[in-house]
Amino acid sequence: MKIDFNKATFKDFENIPGFDLNDRADVFYDFLKFMRDNGHMNYRLMTESACAPQMDVVLTGESTSRNYISYVSNDYLGFTQHPLVKAAAIAGIEKFGTGAGASPLIGGHYEYHELLEQKIAGFFGRPADWSTIFTTGYTANSSSLMSLLQKEDLAIVDMAVHTSVHEGCILTNKKTFPHNNLESLEHILKLAEGQYRTKLVIVDGVYSQDGDVAPLKEIYALSKKYGAYLMVDDAHGIGVVGATGRGVLEDAGLVDKVDFITGTFSKTFGNIGGYVIANPKHTAFLKFQARQQIFSATSNASALGIVKAIELIDEEPQWMSKLQDNIRHFKNGLKGLGLDLGNTQSAIIPVKIGDPHLTGDIGRLLLEQGVYTNPILYPAVPKKDARIRMSLSASHTREQLDRTIEAFAYISDKLNLVQR
Repeated sequence: MKIDFNKATFKDFENIPGFDLNDRADVFYDFLKFMRDNGHMNYRLMTESACAPQMDVVLTGESTSRNYISYVSNDYLGFTQHPLVKAAAIAGIEKFGTGAGASPLIGGHYEYHELLEQKIAGFFGRPADWSTIFTTGYTANSSSLMSLLQKEDLAIVDMAVHTSVHEGCILTNKKTFPHNNLESLEHILKLAEGQYRTKLVIVDGVYSQDGDVAPLKEIYALSKKYGAYLMVDDAHGIGVVGATGRGVLEDAGLVDKVDFITGTFSKTFGNIGGYVIANPKHTAFLKFQARQQIFSATSNASALGIVKAIELIDEEPQWMSKLQDNIRHFKNGLKGLGLDLGNTQSAIIPVKIGDPHLTGDIGRLLLEQGVYTNPILYPAVPKKDARIRMSLSASHTREQLDRTIEAFAYISDKLNLVQR
């Protein structure tokens, strides 16, 4: 089988008919070389500086780093570098050391884990026994869903949800509906009446590739009308959306109503880990049934930095205000160039290109202009919907944003992007 590298994506190498493991690895290795030779290898680049709006990055094939304006990190409020967050993490390590030493079920549950569960539950206005934490946001979704839903149940999933949700549904029945399509969602709910033991609708709050939001009021109403539970993963909305940073749920008035809230500590909260907010019985079930809770070591004491970051959402609201100012300025500048940003309503700014090879070229040209971004291709987005994806931070300066807008203006003129 011949693969056209000019049109190929990573997905094409997952399972090639007639190719065994070595054959697939060989042809994929050749594809990576093709990408490097064309300047499209914007992936797994090594960074030699902190997570920040400017980063020292070593490009593929080079031996020394250069400094770039960076839009690749989801550090929305800049809390990875906040002195109080870092001080809390350091104090935690000094007291407890660098590892928990066990899974939470058999000796790895420490007082800082208990405090973190209390803090994240309280952040959503829930008692402490309404939360359980995970080592990653990915497993907060995947491990929870694998334990909650079995072969007698049904997951009804927006097709644009995070990969962790799709993986979490491998043990159950799954039906997907077109992104934010309420008519299709209701159609599936109607057909599912009386057919399954448990029905769970699963959506994101803010979607990670387009930066748009779910119509949660309507989705909640439909879920309750047809007897389904609702799970919302608002990883990209917390600290960004809502009057007090409680995300899309806050805007929709549903913080106290949704059955399952999931999220991550790796974005606004500046660390790593995940959480599930649910009623005490569901929470207890997850703590003793989710495999990641039973068979994987839990987070170390740097998690105390997360506790401080949660507090800072309310203590220092100026970071949310600065982020919103940056979003408005950057969107206005890019839209003024005639670029397509889709329907983003968050700190995720996609510049939609369409053609994957052209998207790779733009990623390379942006690097030449001193701007580090993420070219996003299939399967992360549909094949004809490739884009440059950027994440804004409260820490970005106006000068950095303007220099990036100027870089896009130069590239747009060079490649006739608006005329395409």
